[in-house]
Amino acid sequence: MSEPTMTRDVVLAQPRGFCAGVDRAIDIVEHALTKFGAPIYVRHEIVHNTFVVDDLKQKGAIFIEDLNDVPPGATLIFSAHGVSKAIQAQAQARGFSIFDATCPLVTKVHVEVAKLAKEGYEFLMIGHKGHPEVEGTMGQLNSGIHLVEDEADVATVQPAQTHKLAVVTQTTLSVDDAASIMRAIKARFPSVREPKQQDICYATQNRQDAVKVMAGKVDVVIVVGSPTSSNSNRLRELAQRLGTPAYMVDNPADLNPEWVHDCQRVGLTAGASAPEILVQEVIARLKLLGALSVQTMNGVEETIQFPMPKGLRPDH
Repeated sequence: MSEPTMTRDVVLAQPRGFCAGVDRAIDIVEHALTKFGAPIYVRHEIVHNTFVVDDLKQKGAIFIEDLNDVPPGATLIFSAHGVSKAIQAQAQARGFSIFDATCPLVTKVHVEVAKLAKEGYEFLMIGHKGHPEVEGTMGQLNSGIHLVEDEADVATVQPAQTHKLAVVTQTTLSVDDAASIMRAIKARFPSVREPKQQDICYATQNRQDAVKVMAGKVDVVIVVGSPTSSNSNRLRELAQRLGTPAYMVDNPADLNPEWVHDCQRVGLTAGASAPEILVQEVIARLKLLGALSVQTMNGVEETIQFPMPKGLRPDH
């Protein structure tokens, strides 16, 4: 049996883990299962977390990518990432009972795109190609929205016109990365319309701010999150950029003891789609490896809540 690695202290980021949009999305699936019974069909993973998805599968949720896999008359839930207009129209035409778990902050971006498009705007979207949120937002329009993933894309993008050009962003980006891309956009297109409010969501911002505070005070940062989780990956990248070794774990078994070998202070955070139960299980693993204390940093207390859709509220 291997000796403990004598990690001394675990420092917990505040805030960490579930945000209001993720809480709401999971609640929508669970309420639908309770009200209508299994199976409930969900287009795409409701949130990008293996533990959450597996738990809901056991309760009777079936996750699909193709609407052809949903039988007529079934209950269908759109994931927290949002969907394109084409997917919405296809689902309605098929006659499904639909509940939309799109995060309200993503919906806010969709509404802004629709409003400005009517005013004749084209768009640059800062985001990651292939991410379902990006596909959903870009799919609000048939044309006139261009993805830029980095500053090199900004240099080559060719909108049809530039006198009415607006920027929207994926909500789960690195705040710093988005800011540098935005600077490049403004340098090339000085009259571009910036987002009314920062599109990067409050929870992503708060978790990144907490890692910025924590990174310089610990020897290593462990991020609880699944590989598909954009905001979890950004937390790991941010810590590394600040000079602190950082690793991501989908579950406690992923934790490599060598990462914390001889560390005095281990920082621990979780992406917005990672449940607190996994954080506690990682803490238990760190204690087996020699951690003696757990302390939570001071940080933002998040109190925001989003309402359930009609048809799933207790009063309906």
